[in-house]
Amino acid sequence: MPKKKKVKKTKKVKKAKKIKDQKKLKPSIKSLEKKSGIPGADEKPEIKKIKKQATEKRIYNLKDYVVYPKHGVGKITAIEKANIGGIDIQFYKVLVEKEKLNLTVPINQQSKLRPIASINQINKCVTILKTKPKIKRTMWSRRAQEYDQKINSGKIYELAEVVKDLNKNTDIIADQSYSERQLFEKAYERLKSEFEAVLKSSPEEVQKKMDKALGRLQISESAE
Repeated sequence: MPKKKKVKKTKKVKKAKKIKDQKKLKPSIKSLEKKSGIPGADEKPEIKKIKKQATEKRIYNLKDYVVYPKHGVGKITAIEKANIGGIDIQFYKVLVEKEKLNLTVPINQQSKLRPIASINQINKCVTILKTKPKIKRTMWSRRAQEYDQKINSGKIYELAEVVKDLNKNTDIIADQSYSERQLFEKAYERLKSEFEAVLKSSPEEVQKKMDKALGRLQISESAE
């Protein structure tokens, strides 16, 4: 009987020693955290809030040309301040000469204005005008609505597309419906005014450049 008790005791001692050795071999959670930088399961990682980037406000100067989407090219004639409801508001006075409009645009409402196009953008517009018009089979009322939205979007490439798609290569009124001609002239004049501002050319020179790209000069020359 005493011998059996001794065997049991030695087994327990061996088992305890084995567990102790295993503990020595296994690195602690804290030591792993220090080495790898990974927090333990019970520790919540710190979540950093990403701050939204502040919207950049473009500052325009006097006599700068800008584009107001619904009215086209305008010129900044004044930068004024006013106190409305105890709040100081700074705004631009924009003259749209083609439509004889004086607009008041608060400086913090930058989405309503854009700078005039660059030379590269004008050149791309000329390329668009030279391409073949897209012929859509949808109802005219729907197409007219789409064209009107493009004209008032303030995007110069969309404006050039409308001019190109509605161009009939002729000045004969019978070849276009009244509403179609109205939309064409509206888009044409908007694009022409931006060409004038960017290229610093006369209306006659700009018209000649646009008509050449549209193939309208060939018709007029053959008629002569």
